[in-house]
Amino acid sequence: MWFYLILTWLSFLIQLCFCTISLAAGLYYLAELVEEYTVIAKKSITAMILITTSCLIGCWLFEDLPLTLFVSGIISQSLHWMIIQTFPFTSFTSPTFIMAVIFVIVNHYLAFTFFSTTYHTFTQVLAYFTLCLWLVPFALFVSLSANENVLPTVAVTERTHLLENDCVTNYFSRRGKKYGLLSLFNYAKESLLPQRNKKSF
Repeated sequence: MWFYLILTWLSFLIQLCFCTISLAAGLYYLAELVEEYTVIAKKSITAMILITTSCLIGCWLFEDLPLTLFVSGIISQSLHWMIIQTFPFTSFTSPTFIMAVIFVIVNHYLAFTFFSTTYHTFTQVLAYFTLCLWLVPFALFVSLSANENVLPTVAVTERTHLLENDCVTNYFSRRGKKYGLLSLFNYAKESLLPQRNKKSF
């Protein structure tokens, strides 16, 4: 019996490693797709915002969703809508982005409070969390890497309130600061994975 227990834990660790690697590879691929096709990514995220808003309205009309959770979700989707208007440019210090992060936390707190006091099946709770809480923030999180390839334009410099008048100078000065998901994966790939040495003949 004890040997099966050891095998169970060993197989669980191997499966966990495989799932983690698969998730990281999928996120890396999605981040590269968003960088390559920013217009399609913006349209997709806009559609996700509309789907999430429709789901929230449906839960409020046809289910027993509390008004506070509904209003908090609508405010969160409005903030996401404001963020997507400047896509792919995203400022992490903008009040809209900070408020969106705060409302993600508030929505999770309200949802955990509601579902801990009211009985729902696990699939119903998972459906609400997936469609109403996680879908749009996850898409915005993956698309943060598209900010690294924003071309220098006057509109970008106006939004960031830059001190310099030359948008090209500002672009090259900001280029070294990369905070996106793709940069994180590239850093992990370069620092954690072994590098192949090229043979010189």
